[in-house]
Amino acid sequence: MSKAIAYTIVITGAPWASQAPQTALMFAREALLAGHRIDRVFLYGDGVHLASALSTPPSDETHWPRAWSEFLEQQNIPAAACIASALRRGVIDETEQARYELAASNLRAPFEIAGLGEWVEGNLKSDRTLYFHGSH
Repeated sequence: MSKAIAYTIVITGAPWASQAPQTALMFAREALLAGHRIDRVFLYGDGVHLASALSTPPSDETHWPRAWSEFLEQQNIPAAACIASALRRGVIDETEQARYELAASNLRAPFEIAGLGEWVEGNLKSDRTLYFHGSH
């Protein structure tokens, strides 16, 4: 049996605009089934849309933010959205809502808002960091 590998997953593509979230979720599920570990998921750029609690796709489409949230909670995997990317795209937690005196917050649990230090920590802790990019 080969050694288990610890991964950090970075998603930069938005749901419904790219395949990045879907492909990353398929990889994560298969990696766990193969006995590997996912240390954390980090959302960057348009990938932060995956952490929005306000996304509402048509009923006949997969709800990728919900699918990711359920997977992360079931597997107890920490997940963070880059604060700069999130603020630019209107994905806000309660702390940033208060700081900027905004009308609401919309960060979907279990995602948290974090700085690039989370990404750096993931790179140092995990054996491998995999990037799932959106099309440009």
